[in-house]
Amino acid sequence: MSAQHPEVSFRPATAADVDAIHATVAAADRIDHPTWVTPREEIADVFELSHVDPARDILLAIAPDGAVVAMGWAMLHPSQDAELHAYLQGTVHPDWRRRGIGTELIAWLFQRTTEMIAETGSGAEAAIFQYVDEGNADAATLGERLGLRTERWFSSMQRDLSQPVQGPPASEGVEVVPYTADRAEAVREARNDAFRDHWGSLPSPPERWAQFVNGPFLRPDLSTLALIDGRVVAFCLASVNEEDWEALGAPNTYIDLIGVVRDQRGRGLAPLVISRTLEAARDAGLEQAVLDVDTASKTGANTLYERLGFRATHRQQALVRRL
Repeated sequence: MSAQHPEVSFRPATAADVDAIHATVAAADRIDHPTWVTPREEIADVFELSHVDPARDILLAIAPDGAVVAMGWAMLHPSQDAELHAYLQGTVHPDWRRRGIGTELIAWLFQRTTEMIAETGSGAEAAIFQYVDEGNADAATLGERLGLRTERWFSSMQRDLSQPVQGPPASEGVEVVPYTADRAEAVREARNDAFRDHWGSLPSPPERWAQFVNGPFLRPDLSTLALIDGRVVAFCLASVNEEDWEALGAPNTYIDLIGVVRDQRGRGLAPLVISRTLEAARDAGLEQAVLDVDTASKTGANTLYERLGFRATHRQQALVRRL
C-alpha cells in the first residue's frame, strides 16, 4: 500500500471488517445524507462479488486503537463491451475529517482505478466516476483535484403517500402485475434495454442483479410490472429498509428502478407502474416514497415524477474524468 499518513495506518480490507466498515459508513451517513442509511448487507455483498478483490480494491484507514476510521473501494464495472466505467467510493468518519486522510485515500483509489482500466487491455472509452452528496463539498474538492469534473446532478425526491394517487388506466393489451421471482431475468433484460441510452448506465450483470432481487430489501408486493403478450415492457421496483425510517422520520419505500423498454415508450407505461407501486405502498401502511432521478434525463423523468406528486429534497453530483 502506497498510502501513508502520520495519524493512521492503511491496510486492505477483509470480510472480517464488514461490521467495522459499516460503523464508520453509518456515522458518515448521518452527516452526508441524513435521510437514509447504508445497510450492512450492502457492504457485505461487496465482498462476495467475483469481480472484486478486497486485497487489491478495498483500503481501510486504521486508527492507533485499531478502529476503522475511513474506507475506500475502487471498482471497475464488470460490463465492459462498450465502455469501461470505474468508480471511486469511500468515506472518512466525521471525527477524523480534515486531517488529510481523505486526500490519501482518494489518491490511492484513483491510482487503483487507472490500474484496473489499464489491466483490461481494452481500447474502449474509459471514465472514472465519483458520486458525492451535495453537502459534502470536501469530497467533491478532492475529486476535482484529480481532474474529475461535475457532469450531472441527481435529485432525491419524496412523496407523501397520504395524498391521492392519480395514475392512468392500463391501455388495452397491457397487464399490470406485481413482481415475482420467476420473472427476475426478464426484468433484468428489460432494465438493460430501458437504461441503454441513460447517462452513465451500463448493463446490469447477472451476479449483481441476483444480489439485488434476492436480497432482503426488495419488496415484490410493492414492485410492479407491465406486460404486453407476457413480455415485461415496464417496471417499478421498490424496496423497504426499516433502518431508513428513523432517519427519514416516517415509514417509507425506496423506488430503486423505474423503466420502460425503448420500443414501448410514449404509451404512459411509466406513470402506470409507478402509480400502482405508490398505491401498494400506501395500502401496506407506508407513509412516504423516495426515489432518485437524473435531473437532465432525456426521458423527462423528473418532470413525470413531479406530476405524480414527488418533490425534490436534496441533490447528488456525479464527477467524471474521461480518459
